[in-house]
Amino acid sequence: MGISLGRSHVLSDWDPEDTVAWEAGNKKIARRNLIWSVAAEHIGFSIWSIWSVMVLFMPASVYGFSAGDKFLLGATATLVGGCLRFPYTFATARFGGRNWTIFSAFVLLIPTVGTMLLLAHPGLPLWPYLVCAALAGLGGGNFASSMTNINAFYPQRLKGWALAVNAGGGNLGVPVVQLVGLLVIATAGNRQPYWVCAIYLVLLAIAGIGAAIYMDNLQQYRIEMRTMRAVLSEPHTWVIALLYIGTFGSFIGFSFAFGQVLQMNFVASGQSAAQASLHAAQIAFLGPLLGSLSRVYGGKLADRIGGGRVTLAVFCSMILAAGILVSASAFGGHAHGRTSAATMAGYVIGFVALFVLSGIGNGSVYKMIPSIFEARSHRLQVSEGERRQWSRSMSGALIGFAGAVGALGGVGVNLALRQSYLHSGTATAAFWAFMLVYVGASALTWAIYVRRPLEVTAPVEPGAQISAGLARV
Repeated sequence: MGISLGRSHVLSDWDPEDTVAWEAGNKKIARRNLIWSVAAEHIGFSIWSIWSVMVLFMPASVYGFSAGDKFLLGATATLVGGCLRFPYTFATARFGGRNWTIFSAFVLLIPTVGTMLLLAHPGLPLWPYLVCAALAGLGGGNFASSMTNINAFYPQRLKGWALAVNAGGGNLGVPVVQLVGLLVIATAGNRQPYWVCAIYLVLLAIAGIGAAIYMDNLQQYRIEMRTMRAVLSEPHTWVIALLYIGTFGSFIGFSFAFGQVLQMNFVASGQSAAQASLHAAQIAFLGPLLGSLSRVYGGKLADRIGGGRVTLAVFCSMILAAGILVSASAFGGHAHGRTSAATMAGYVIGFVALFVLSGIGNGSVYKMIPSIFEARSHRLQVSEGERRQWSRSMSGALIGFAGAVGALGGVGVNLALRQSYLHSGTATAAFWAFMLVYVGASALTWAIYVRRPLEVTAPVEPGAQISAGLARV
């Protein structure tokens, strides 16, 4: 295989399934692109979730925003980030992985500077904050472009690991920005949020420059619109997307909401706003951190025993974790209007368990995607090269689409919590809703991917013929 790697940073005739070329040097090229893809996606996640930190710097007495307003900020950022994942899916194939990574890093300078300016001028109405939160959603789109790019670099036998590392490294952007916020609160107080943004201005510049120097474009990698149409006509696309709502939707939704829920309960326990912000920040990062790390383990576990089985175990366990939150909220009790220590412990245990489980589920669900199309591709009446290209393109398209739909689950989490607090002053109703979602996801996973082998019979491209067969995911 010939590889052209010059000043243009273009790789021609890239075939990750060529084991000789892989061991001869292609694995080093893939690893280099993975490292900088993770770096850029990581910082994109941080900017996407930066308002989960900023709300801790926004006491109602200064900014005038209610808890519902702050949940709306999180929902806005999550919604835009989720919607942008669909076009970002095509971006690396259209413009090149290196080129798009450079652009996606530098464009995030806009919401980062905007956040600094808004936090420096309290008293403004809500809408400028919503606009800035929407622009921060650009960071959420980075996930889809990064995942589709790395999917094309790695062979089938390593996709579960590579996609899990890429996604897990990106997800770590959520706890890291919360840790940065904690350090700022602990050292400069909760009235100095500008340092958080200043740090990320530097990191964005490093990510963009690093991508320009070290990343490459794949010349022959394409995701055509007809491929996306074929993916959207595939029933498993919608099943995977629904399952990803339950896993990643939970992760990103709780990442935005966890700190705020803790802060409100610390205030209800009698702490001042400054103390509540500090104590919430000290705990809030823990859930997203463990959830990000567990995603890698979920991918490796799915490589060994199958994504369907791991995903089913995850959802069944999430039902129990949501039950802890329901119990803590409904039966923990508020002595004289104050949140009890037992209730706070229940919140922390329940949320952390959900973070860890959703991380494992993120890895296992994404492992299922290339497995589905790899199984189907062997039944195409095409050449080996066309088979592999079809499998990569279909997997890449579904990765982006599932990522977009899954992120919308985070919107639902924030809106459910907002409505629950507005209606009853507690999150009990929202926690019940989360539990019911996990029950439905468990039933769906068992019925389609565990109870019986995956059926692969439908034609997926014009002219392509697939014979009937069975495979396990």
